[in-house]
Formats: sequence, C-alpha cells, structure tokens
Amino acid sequence: MKLKDRVALITGAGSGMGRASAILFSKEGARVAVADLDERNGQETVRLVQKEKGEAFFIQTDVSKTVDAEKMIKATVDKYGTLNILFNNAGIPMSFTPVEEVKEELWDRIMDVNVKAIFLASKFAVPIMKKQGGGVILITASISGVRPRPGLSAYSTSKAAAIMLTKALAIEFAPYKIRVNAINPVAAETPMLAHFIASGGAKGDQFESGRKRFVDTVPLGRLATAEDIAYMALFLASDEASLITGASFDVDGGRGI
Repeated sequence: MKLKDRVALITGAGSGMGRASAILFSKEGARVAVADLDERNGQETVRLVQKEKGEAFFIQTDVSKTVDAEKMIKATVDKYGTLNILFNNAGIPMSFTPVEEVKEELWDRIMDVNVKAIFLASKFAVPIMKKQGGGVILITASISGVRPRPGLSAYSTSKAAAIMLTKALAIEFAPYKIRVNAINPVAAETPMLAHFIASGGAKGDQFESGRKRFVDTVPLGRLATAEDIAYMALFLASDEASLITGASFDVDGGRGI
C-alpha cells in the first residue's frame, strides 16, 4: 500500500476528483478526512470509503474562511493524531463571461476559494508537518492556468495563481521536507463540466454537441475522469515522488500543447 499509515485531508472531497481521491487514498492505506461545504455529499464520500473497508470522517468546511480552515486541520489531527497529506482540491468554476460583465463579487469569490483557501489550509497544516519532519501538499489547479480561454478570466487567473503558489510554497517548505505539487486537469467528467457547458446556454442535443466540440480539442480524444486525477494525486502523495516538488503536471490529454 502506497499510503499505509498516512493521514490525508482532502478538500472538495464531496464529489468528483476529491471523492475519487478519497476512495483511492483509502484503498492505498490512508485514513482520510473528507472536507466539503456540502454535508450530504461529504457524508456520501465517507460512506463510500467505509464501504470499501476504509477509514474516513467528514468535516463541513468553507475553505475560504480562516476559522474553518484552522478548524478542519485541528479536527483532522484531533481525530487521527497527525496530518501527512493535505490535498487542496476544492474549487469553483465560472460561467463563460466577458471581462466587462464579470461582477466584482464573483471575481472575489473565485479568488477566495481557488487561491486564498490554499494559502489558509497550508498555513495551518505546515506547523504540524514541520514538527513531524515532512509532509505533502497537493493542489488542484487547471490547464486553464497554463492556457487561458476567452470568457474565463477570473477562473484562469485563479488557477495560474495556484500554480505560482505551488512553486512559492515548495521553495519555502523544502528545507522542512514538505513537498508541494500541483495537478492541471483538463475538464473532467464531473459535475463541474456540466456547469461549464451549460453556462453557454446549451441544453439537450446542444449540450451533447458542446461536449463533443470540447472533446475534439483534446488530442487524445477524451476528457479526464475523476480517477485520472486521483491516480496522479496518489503518485505525488507517495514516496515514489520523493524528489518531486514545485512542479505542476498537465493531465489534459495533450490539450495544453
């Protein structure tokens, strides 16, 4: 087991890539703290982990709030005694919107969840990792942070910031044996994909044609699955990646080329 006796905290673990990662990490021996704003979805992830004979518990969290970020780290340590892996996976998308129509409140919310939340969780997790002699921090960024698209100004900017924050944290924490890496997914077959396509007003057959047009931009001919991202996260969290830090990995079927 690649994560035997490790403790992992995964944000945004109530669905999609976070849920898939929670299940996979558990199968590989980790005890998992499932953090999500949605209690119903988060508890379902816990149930699925436990169904596979894994160990997990749920923490309801708004990752953009300082008090919640500190509370989820403390709850994890109180429950399991330590924290080895912090997976900053929570994020929010945006509808395709011209810059001049983007409301300031939306811009701020995207930056809060997609960037500030990484800083907050890392801030409270790092003292624990320093004390125990190391750890792993993972960040879900996006291929949009490398290759921006029209109409996604706030989202693309937030993901580019997440990639740079990965590098900044990695160089600062390297002396403490804390590795920090990011994953840049292409759109995955998750609820977030439906949001992206539907934001253009597509419904029914239009939705399917919109999805096909998106798939056609991926050289390998398919979108990501939640499991694609989970397996990359597993590798980066494991000792097999012990010399990798400050890197961001495109899991995008070649779309960013």
